Amino acid sequence: MALPGFAVGLLAGVVAGGLAVVVGQPTDWAAVTALTLGLPLALLGGGYGLLIAFGRVRLGGFAPAALYWLIGFPLSRLLQEMLTGVVLAGRPRIPPDLLGFLAYQGLVSAGFAIGFLWLHERLAPRWWLRVAEHNQLAADVFARYAEHSRALSEAKRVRRR
Repeated sequence: MALPGFAVGLLAGVVAGGLAVVVGQPTDWAAVTALTLGLPLALLGGGYGLLIAFGRVRLGGFAPAALYWLIGFPLSRLLQEMLTGVVLAGRPRIPPDLLGFLAYQGLVSAGFAIGFLWLHERLAPRWWLRVAEHNQLAADVFARYAEHSRALSEAKRVRRR
């Protein structure tokens, strides 16, 4: 149930590592970036999937995703900063202006939430349909997605009339 969100979070870390290489960082630094950001985002992404699966988060809603990542993204970035310091310098590195750092990451989190939700909404239903045959929870969540999709389609059709 958590695999799609885990994959999206991990992908975000890998992209960050790739961007580090593109801007000229050494490959070992890029690998540290990919791992120290990718793993926290992956774990939180998996958690988001579980929240959907257990009905704690509304399907397809941006507000719940935005609130989730408003907390999760800044914490992931802070963890990345600290772990990068441990790996590369032997001691955790805390940003000098911690509140400013967290506030900025909170602003950036809205963009991350949009991307996360967009990709998750494309991967998760397909994955849950694939495992629904042997996972009743996946079957139930996929059925909710299908019903939600039908309702949105019907509302769109009515608006067009």
